[in-house]
Amino acid sequence: MASSSDALPPEFLQRAQQGGITVTEIPKLDLESYIQNYRGRTRLERLLTIARTSTVLSVDALKLAINEVVSEGRDVQLYRDAYELLRVLGPDEPEAKYNGAWVSETEKANRSETLHLEAELKKYKNNLVKESIRMGNEDLGKHFERIGELSLAYDAYSKCRADVSSAKHIVEVGLHLARLSLYRRDWSSVTVNVNKMSGLQSDGAGTTDKTQQTICNILYGIAFLGQAKYSDAARSFLQVEPAVGAENYDKFASPNDVAVYGGLLALATMTRPELSGVLETPGFRTFLELEPHIRRAISQFVNGRYSACLSILESYRTDYFLDINLQPHLKQLYTVIRGKCIFNFVQPFSCVTIDNLNAAFAPPGESIDQELVDMIGNGNLDARVDTIDRVVTIASRNPRAKMQAASLAAAKNYEKEALDRIRRIGIVSADLEVKGKHKGQGAGAFGSFQATGTRFGDGPVDGGNDDYPGSQPQGPSSFVMGDLIHE
Repeated sequence: MASSSDALPPEFLQRAQQGGITVTEIPKLDLESYIQNYRGRTRLERLLTIARTSTVLSVDALKLAINEVVSEGRDVQLYRDAYELLRVLGPDEPEAKYNGAWVSETEKANRSETLHLEAELKKYKNNLVKESIRMGNEDLGKHFERIGELSLAYDAYSKCRADVSSAKHIVEVGLHLARLSLYRRDWSSVTVNVNKMSGLQSDGAGTTDKTQQTICNILYGIAFLGQAKYSDAARSFLQVEPAVGAENYDKFASPNDVAVYGGLLALATMTRPELSGVLETPGFRTFLELEPHIRRAISQFVNGRYSACLSILESYRTDYFLDINLQPHLKQLYTVIRGKCIFNFVQPFSCVTIDNLNAAFAPPGESIDQELVDMIGNGNLDARVDTIDRVVTIASRNPRAKMQAASLAAAKNYEKEALDRIRRIGIVSADLEVKGKHKGQGAGAFGSFQATGTRFGDGPVDGGNDDYPGSQPQGPSSFVMGDLIHE
């Protein structure tokens, strides 16, 4: 979505040269309405992401972030980051003046509060009261989280686990650790901590209400998305319960995010019948009402109108590039969805002209030839491109050969089963079946087995009496296996 490097402002030019994403188009979202959906640290991090990505909204996002930190926050480093960026992008703005008094006062208050909480915790440890120690570590963790010391906050919350006294406390500690891991982009740690919460619920030791399960599903979805496990992430978002209020999880996501994340991931990983089921799911359909364009895109894909589906998604690409969780994966998701649309478009036909594909999928004035070659090379499309006749020929399997192979396999399987049954009949008729021993009959059973030993050999073959010197058969063999089975 970045335009040419010459058209970018100097502040964004370096980011573009380093491979970062820059957006120059005007997005559809209203910044103030969008950011009202969030609370806590994720609110500020999303504003900074927008400021570093969008050339249109950067100044407004930085002004909102600075006002938010100064009025309600205590994270001095976050203020410095926003100030340094605004000083370059909007030097004439009132917020671009460094508020040294607030910085020094806040740093002093933070140090004082840290010393006070550490002294309180030390006193609790001397008293050896586990509940007081847990609360002291929790208060210290919340303080470190407010001032932006996420590593120290994580360590403080981790120490709470040694002093928990109820299942509710275990769930609370797990939620704190999962949230901090999400802020730190430590996706594996998010999954580990959520596993402990959900495992506690499944064991019946904790609350089993919909609120807790909804929070777990959203955290799972964001963590799987961060790890590029798109199929698992889609299933997690589709299981979110719409009846749970957004205030329970607005520190890391919003209901609109659930609709967008779940819809895009479903389009990228699910088949048309599965997507039809997504539209009919009562729970997720409620979220789709918040983002009707996602619902329309899924409907167009299910109905086979692939170019319309891609057109809808393309019109919102700019907005999705400003999302802190979608931004690193959006290009890959759009590529996968586009590949699925092309595959489903050509699959019903034996051949398709490249001109028709260009009309449906290629941007104006461009061709889809190289994209088809890449899909064939990656194994996503089983076809051949005829550049002379400008035709894409779809490889089709010979149905007659497939039917003959299935018939031969069935015949061999029938023959094998018949031979096994004949062997079974022969073994039972020859009294060679090994039967279970009963108490008190072990010796008799063993003697009976020895008495029939001559039936194993009809002559000088391995396993017969000729293998043992001095032993002679007591009489003619009563049964010859080869007489019954002719393979």
